[in-house]
Amino acid sequence: MASRYDVGSNLAVFSIRYFLVSVAMAQGTLNRPRVKSSTASQNFEKNNNLVFSLEAKTCRKDCSHSCRTYNQMWTDAMAELSHLLTEEIPTEPLLPERDRVVFFQRVAMLYVRYLQILRQLETAYDLMVHPQKRRAVRLVLDAVMGRVLELKNEMVEKEYSEYHYMDDIVYDLKLMPADLEIPIPHFFLNERSEEVQERKTMLADILKMVEITESSELLLSKAMNPEEAIKIIQVAERARQGRLRAKLNERSIHWNKMSRAKKLSPEVAATCIQKVWRGYVQRKRTKIAREEEMIFLGMTMDPKYLTPCPAEVTADATVVATRLKRDAHEDLFQRSAVTVTKELREMEGRDMSETKKEQIRQWFFECRNRTGVFPDYPDEEDGGSALIFAEKDPQQLMEEIIAKEAENANSKPKEKEDKKAKGKKNKSNDEKEGEEAGLKMLPSAFLSDLDVEQKTFRDFWQSRNESANFNQRHDVELLKEEMRKALEAEIRVKVDEEMRQELAEWKLSIDNDKGSKTKANAKKKKGSKSGKKKKKEKDLTADRTLESLCKELVEQGLLKQANNVRMQDYLGDYNYLGTTLRQNDIEPMPSLSDVRQVLTLFAVLPLGSQAVHEKAPLIKAILLAGPAGVGKKMLVHAVCQETGANLFDLSPLNTAGKYPGKSGLAMMLHMVFKVARLLQPSVIWIEDTEKMFYKKVPKEEKELDPKRLKKDLPKCLKLIKGEDRVLIIGTTKDPLSADIKPLCKMYSKIILIPRPDYGSRCILWKQLIKNHGGEVTEALDLSSLAKVSDGYTPGHMVRVIQSVITKRRVLQQEKRPITAAEFVVPLAKFDPVFQEEEEALKNWYGKTPLGKKRIKAATGKEDEAPAKGKNAKKKGKK
Repeated sequence: MASRYDVGSNLAVFSIRYFLVSVAMAQGTLNRPRVKSSTASQNFEKNNNLVFSLEAKTCRKDCSHSCRTYNQMWTDAMAELSHLLTEEIPTEPLLPERDRVVFFQRVAMLYVRYLQILRQLETAYDLMVHPQKRRAVRLVLDAVMGRVLELKNEMVEKEYSEYHYMDDIVYDLKLMPADLEIPIPHFFLNERSEEVQERKTMLADILKMVEITESSELLLSKAMNPEEAIKIIQVAERARQGRLRAKLNERSIHWNKMSRAKKLSPEVAATCIQKVWRGYVQRKRTKIAREEEMIFLGMTMDPKYLTPCPAEVTADATVVATRLKRDAHEDLFQRSAVTVTKELREMEGRDMSETKKEQIRQWFFECRNRTGVFPDYPDEEDGGSALIFAEKDPQQLMEEIIAKEAENANSKPKEKEDKKAKGKKNKSNDEKEGEEAGLKMLPSAFLSDLDVEQKTFRDFWQSRNESANFNQRHDVELLKEEMRKALEAEIRVKVDEEMRQELAEWKLSIDNDKGSKTKANAKKKKGSKSGKKKKKEKDLTADRTLESLCKELVEQGLLKQANNVRMQDYLGDYNYLGTTLRQNDIEPMPSLSDVRQVLTLFAVLPLGSQAVHEKAPLIKAILLAGPAGVGKKMLVHAVCQETGANLFDLSPLNTAGKYPGKSGLAMMLHMVFKVARLLQPSVIWIEDTEKMFYKKVPKEEKELDPKRLKKDLPKCLKLIKGEDRVLIIGTTKDPLSADIKPLCKMYSKIILIPRPDYGSRCILWKQLIKNHGGEVTEALDLSSLAKVSDGYTPGHMVRVIQSVITKRRVLQQEKRPITAAEFVVPLAKFDPVFQEEEEALKNWYGKTPLGKKRIKAATGKEDEAPAKGKNAKKKGKK
């Protein structure tokens, strides 16, 4: 211990001396040490080397500790994942669960546990430095995201609600409500390919050019009338005269007070001053004592914890340095991948192709020796020569190819027979399946991927010794293996093309007649397969570039720049009474925090990851329904910002008068969906979507033709597939005026957004006041303000705060703190969302498909439906 303190004191002395010497040399009072003065210069250099070596050691220690931390986080997440996989993939299949509550608890428990794994893996992937480890973590991260979405879909289908409350599970797992927040991975925005970045810059340049032209046109077109100019001058002059009168009044009042003041003796004046000073000091002491007491009781936060401590600042700096190091290692990995691929192609490429050709020729001759005929070459869709290199005999491969052809030929009649048989069985056994089968988990598309990645981690990464890889750079040998596989796949495609030609020549020369027949049959089969496929969509703009299409859409106002808003800016508190209300058969209204989480799951995660979007339950359109001011537009822009998506506006008011006629409408939709696919991820926003499905179009809106997209837009929606990261988001504040059937057919997910509850209003008032420059002190009673503002939306709150907290009020708040009473009068000028309006919105949601199922499940009519079907059948037989 003594040596450590000695080193620390010596370092402190050396650092002080180094600082003083550097200051003296900078001022010119001390000359720089010459090379000949050996003792002083040598000591100076030794001290500097000691300091720099110790700094390097501490940096290395920080790096090693951070690497260990994230590696351990990855290991813990994979250990928890292995436990979950043993539960989800048991040796014996689980029996169906008849109790819906027990089944939901099981699914909800899996959902919460997978969510914690997702949070760990996201942090590890963001701050891990090793490039190859990050790729392994990314595969698991995508699969876990997909599994979370599958479990969410399972809960929605079994509980018939988009919102779920899991307070008991959070309590059992000893978690906080914040642990249920859905993390948005950083790589959605950080890891963008060069092509996407170029497209983003192109779009930004077009938007700037359009804004410049529009602003110049507005400046040229604006011309002020003489009456307007006179009014502006009158307002300015009256304001100037009012300020002068106020100053004169203040001076007159001050002179009157001075004239009326009595002359006091020095003793009386001193006692007056003492009274005022002692009262001020005592009030200040009482205030300090009260603040200390509240801090001691835990009612208020200690001021020293409000500002970031040095440890937090250091941690933030470490995170920034880690991300820079991660990017540097990634660039090095990409460059080395290119060089390794070139070396492998030069050194091993020719040998790979020759060995593959020899193996394929040997397979040709073995098949001819056994069957007497040259085999048909496997199609590229089936894997090409990859089927040949499988560990199977030529006879087995021939049998598999013949069996596949027979299956394709007889698929239609078999399907018809199966449908008939299934229809008969379903008619007779519908009730038995409902009683005996119970509730089962839907098949998962991600569990197999999770199982494979978990085994890969256990067999390779967990037991890997990386003591020599201190800097956590990529492994060259492992990179060679990966690039060798990619090179083999690339060479295999070229070899397949050459060997197909060679096989065709052999068939013509040796099996002349048979080869022609097989070719004709193959052409017929290919023709039949292509005939089954659907007609491709016609490209109406095949001769135009992407830049020209984007420019036209921007000029027409159909392609817009999303506002700089994030999901975390959509404030709201957790719903603490959701589980209690549902246990008492009361359907709770969701909180704004629930809305944020649901939209993150259904919109942000699938749009951000291509692998998740392709395999997860496909959601093409989402409807946000709620009163005006609850933040529907803000959520649309937040989805675009979190995923880097482009925003297309197909609102009825925005498209009115643009591209008239049927051909113009077809061209507009074609351009929007084409650019949306090319620049994916993309969000197509339809504001006031109820106007598309009006029961009765109002007279004042008939000229706008708001229903012109009603028929064509659902057709375009059907063309969106799993590989297209395109999402349609509609917003409505008056869904009661729309026809509910086509509206529900268009939007598969309907998210109800209510007015904020008490907890959300407290958070909103506090944060919005701070955002506008106000200070929240004890004088501001947030609890009373939140209680008074019941029924008001976040939009109302923002308008009130903007009107109250002006620049002048911000300067005055040091002497006169902001109070709750200042917001009451401006708030009373707005009409709140009354309980009747919210109940009408809730009743409308009960008429949607999911709402109907929820009502049936709550009233117990769901179990009575099969019995009614039986009675109906019996009556029909009689």
